[in-house]
Amino acid sequence: MVHEHEDSSSHRINELKFEKKSRIKGFATAVAGGVIGSVLTFTTVPYFDLSNSKEKAVAVEEINTAEQATETMSVQQVSSTSFSVADIVAEASKAIVGITNIQEQNNPFGQGGFEQNGEEVESGTGSGVVYEATDNALYIVTNHHVIEDATSIEVTLYDEKVVEAELIGSDSLTDIAVLKIEGSYDIAPLGFGDSDVLRAGDEVIAIGNPLGLDLYGTVTQGIVSAVNRTIEVSTSAGIWEMEVIQTDAAINPGNSGGALINVSGELIGINSMKIAEDDVEGLGFAIPSNEVLSIIDELIANGQIVRPYLGISMVNLSEIPQYYLQNMNINSTTGVMIADIDENSAAKDAGLQVEDIVVSIDGTAISDADDMRKYLYTEASVGDVVKLVIYRQGEKMEISVTLSSNQLN
Repeated sequence: MVHEHEDSSSHRINELKFEKKSRIKGFATAVAGGVIGSVLTFTTVPYFDLSNSKEKAVAVEEINTAEQATETMSVQQVSSTSFSVADIVAEASKAIVGITNIQEQNNPFGQGGFEQNGEEVESGTGSGVVYEATDNALYIVTNHHVIEDATSIEVTLYDEKVVEAELIGSDSLTDIAVLKIEGSYDIAPLGFGDSDVLRAGDEVIAIGNPLGLDLYGTVTQGIVSAVNRTIEVSTSAGIWEMEVIQTDAAINPGNSGGALINVSGELIGINSMKIAEDDVEGLGFAIPSNEVLSIIDELIANGQIVRPYLGISMVNLSEIPQYYLQNMNINSTTGVMIADIDENSAAKDAGLQVEDIVVSIDGTAISDADDMRKYLYTEASVGDVVKLVIYRQGEKMEISVTLSSNQLN
């Protein structure tokens, strides 16, 4: 399983436990740098064996000399140029920034318990990537958990200049956020590569700020270990399955939101998670660039990812004490109980009630809240009519609900 890890140095990374299955399962936690209470993380020069270059040159000369007896050959040297890892890093590094999550400090001795006292403190650090530049602004992509619960966000540029950022939009399930900083800067944005063409064995470089801004711009090198991995991530909005790129390039706390680039110096992933296990090394994960692009577009347009909205809070039956279920004449432990209903929601309009037990949606069995969330967000759309099978005080019922939108006005 994957567990949440948080250390006192205020730097954290999404860490997962590894299970030997065809898919990697677990609960990922914070990647960027210890944001308190939030869920927060090559090119290589081609190798040529020159050890026998002299012998090979002699052999070629002898062959050419021998053939001159019967035919005159024209031999033309072919030269090629390639960029080194250092060249690619130098080109890309200006676009990598530091992100500092600043939160209002809680006062545990307030009248109502934990109260905010107005003092702002650094709560964690992470990384980000400049993906677009205009005459008067830079746009930056990072992980949602890097900036989650921040009251203000600071961006540190390559020249150590610190600028306050505006949050354009963010989404916890996809773990992507978009920031904007005002002003004109001599920074070329990092271009996007096509993550769909990646193959296991492709060389990659990770650039970010592991363990905080003291190690700003750290470069690690590796390969794509696998593509299209699916992992379970624990987010502030619930458990979610993410499709990611697996890499053995070192990804550490503070690398979250940083760049994974290919041999052409293009952004092909946003570093986000790693496996947290004593006996495991070199298992890091990045969100593919093609997915990042589509998320950015929607965040820019709407400030959030628009999804169907049912309007209920749920509790898994498996988490409810058995005696309570028995008093309600409920023999099953699979399904969800409605704990609360938004008064302005589709659920309220359809007649759903608190303590209704939902066991299926459109014929798909619901074991827990994760099943309900997965169906709504992957199989349904805003405006769809879904049929819920529920139990109310032991009586089986079917209720149709027209899904609304979660978009904030």
